[in-house]
Amino acid sequence: MTDFSIDLEQYILKHIDEESELLKELNRQTHIKMLQPRMLSGHVQGQILKMICQMINPLNILEIGTFTGYSAISMAMGLSKEGAHIDTIEVNDEMEAFIRSFFNKAGLQDVIDLHIGRAIDVIPTLNKKYDLIFMDADKREYRAYYDLVFDKLNKGGFILADNILWGGKVVQKLQPNDTYTKEIIAFNKMIKEDDRVEKVILPFRDGIFLIRKK
Repeated sequence: MTDFSIDLEQYILKHIDEESELLKELNRQTHIKMLQPRMLSGHVQGQILKMICQMINPLNILEIGTFTGYSAISMAMGLSKEGAHIDTIEVNDEMEAFIRSFFNKAGLQDVIDLHIGRAIDVIPTLNKKYDLIFMDADKREYRAYYDLVFDKLNKGGFILADNILWGGKVVQKLQPNDTYTKEIIAFNKMIKEDDRVEKVILPFRDGIFLIRKK
C-alpha cells in the first residue's frame, strides 16, 4: 500500500461512523490469534455492508466465507425486518469456537446461523431463498458458488463478490501456476456475459462485484 493510499484510508476512517467496541475487539483478537488477519473485512467494508443491508432491507442473507465473523456481524447490524436472518459458511472448523464467542457477545446467536464445512457441500442443504449473498471464500470456487446460489437468490436480489480485482493481478500477465487469478478472471468474464443480471464493479479495496438478479 502506498503512502498516498494509506493517507486516503486514514482520511476515510476519520470521516465515517466510529467502529463499535465489539468490532474493535474482534479486530484486535483476529490480529492477535489468527493467521492472515488481513482477510478480515475491517471497519470501512463493514460499514459498507451494513449500509447496503439498511438500503435493501433483506430478510435472508447468505455469506460464503465467515472468517472470524466481522462481516456477518456488520451485516446483522444493518438488519431491520422482523425475523431477518443470516446463514454464514466457514470451512475451518478450528475457528468455530472463536466465531461463536463473538456472535454470542454481540447477542446475535439467534440471528446468525454458522455452518461449518465446504460451501459447495453446505449450500445445497440450505432450502431457503435469499435477498443478499456475500461471497468471500475460496476464489478458485467462485464460479461453482455462483452456479449453486443463483436459483436461491430472489428476483431483484443482490450478490456481492469480494476480491475480484485480486491486487491488480487481473490486468497483469497471468502466471501459469496462478490458479487464484485465473479463476477470478474466469468468474469476472462469466458475470460480464450473464444477461440474467445487472452488474457493476466497485473499485473499493480489492474490488467488489455488485450483481443484481433481473
